[in-house]
Amino acid sequence: MIDWDDVRYFLAVSRAGSVRTAAERLGVNHATVLRRIAQLEKQLGAHLFERLPSGYRLTAAGAEVLEFADQMEASSHRLETRVFARDQGVGGPLRVTLAPQFATHLLMPDFATFARMHPDIEMEILSSGELANLTNREADVALRVVYERKTLPLNLHGLKGPAIYGGVYISREGVKDRRAGKPSPSRWIVISTHGVPEWAKEYGVDASAVPFKVNDAEAQIHAVRQGLGVTTLPCFVGDADPLLARVPGSELHLYGTLWLLTHGETRKTKRVQVFVEFLSRRLTEYASLLKGASAPTH
Repeated sequence: MIDWDDVRYFLAVSRAGSVRTAAERLGVNHATVLRRIAQLEKQLGAHLFERLPSGYRLTAAGAEVLEFADQMEASSHRLETRVFARDQGVGGPLRVTLAPQFATHLLMPDFATFARMHPDIEMEILSSGELANLTNREADVALRVVYERKTLPLNLHGLKGPAIYGGVYISREGVKDRRAGKPSPSRWIVISTHGVPEWAKEYGVDASAVPFKVNDAEAQIHAVRQGLGVTTLPCFVGDADPLLARVPGSELHLYGTLWLLTHGETRKTKRVQVFVEFLSRRLTEYASLLKGASAPTH
């Protein structure tokens, strides 16, 4: 009998195109993936991949196996979801996915409160820039910023939350220097390979054409605090930081709207319902902060 775990490893390699990437996504080491693939190939009596310098490519036999493997995975997810939805006890696992800044700068105190209120719920917070697949049970609840509602998957149930606005921020000392007529750093700090965004000039930002690049949001915030330049941040992050201030004369810009998302079957589970109701109330209370209406004056 074919081991479903071996099939999971096969699917991971076929989708990633490399053993290394598949191992990272599965949270295992390189050797484990190779062993599982070899085990499946031995059981099926066929080579499933061509080992090329550019990566792993499916053989003809592998392509046939992929079709059935996809069906096995879909059936497995449907079974898990149905069973999970029948569980009406409040206790049990609950996976929540959201962007890191919402976890670290806004909602962690609320998650802690919820965990104390429901000690039987085993919470797992997945704070990552990657979008978890709710249909495949990678998470039970997702908090996402959506610019256009039509981009939401049709198979997900969505509860609309507050709008999210961002501003352009500089260090508090930088504001003082500008008001005193002193030159201050004006490099644009970005989390990407791109330079100064075109829209920056429309919002009253006079930034140098030479950007300062970082690869995560926390490094971005620290760079602004150090007076390296200006950057765009969600208002709930920038306004709450005592070392930062909005660039004088700049305007707010809309990031999108917050949505609480659940899968059609999963949302029927009691603990998911309890959590969504709790978080929805908290987000409503944060509406003013999220749209930048409660900024302190500097």
